[in-house]
Amino acid sequence: MNNANILVVEDEPDILNGLQKAFSKEGYNVDVSASGDIGLAKALTKNYDAIVLDILLPNIDGFSFVKRLREEKLTPVLMLTALDSTENKVQGLDLGADDYLTKPFDLNELKARLRVLLRQKSQNKAARIVIGNLTLDTLKRQVAKEGGTISLTNKEYFILEHLAMNQGKVVTRDELLELFIDDNDGTHSNKLDVHVSNIRKKLGRDLITTHRGAGYCIR
Repeated sequence: MNNANILVVEDEPDILNGLQKAFSKEGYNVDVSASGDIGLAKALTKNYDAIVLDILLPNIDGFSFVKRLREEKLTPVLMLTALDSTENKVQGLDLGADDYLTKPFDLNELKARLRVLLRQKSQNKAARIVIGNLTLDTLKRQVAKEGGTISLTNKEYFILEHLAMNQGKVVTRDELLELFIDDNDGTHSNKLDVHVSNIRKKLGRDLITTHRGAGYCIR
């Protein structure tokens, strides 16, 4: 997406300056901020195509930033942080972040992930996933069935979206547990079963197929 408007919110000067230079070389228009409150003000007043966001920021942390942003805008957000626990990843995704990359990071991987977010934003087909009589709007994070919106919890939605984006492929339990379930809870494996069961109750028992010993699949 040429001439995309990117906002980088990062309080480490070397990383901030490095990303500004790297993204500018890619042809992006880059704004920067070293504090959460100023970055949030920019994000709410200007229409950016994507935001690269640190979590440990002065004044407003990255989690609060995303929560507040999602009250008004659907700007794609890539969280970039030293917080690498599954709990932190799940919290960021649940609050509305679109991707999560931990430090230290490879610059080429970061640029590739940013291109994916920009491509998803620019292509309408990437924002909608249709499965039979179900439609997932990945920007609004909503599920519609036969014209009516179905209410899912954040974790139910993200599990469903991940399976839908891998339609026809068996997604392993380990992958779903790592992405969406807090491994600090001793019953985290059972929690995955509960979420899948709730999705089936709301959307139809035949939607998700269980492959015993392997994982789940949407055909």
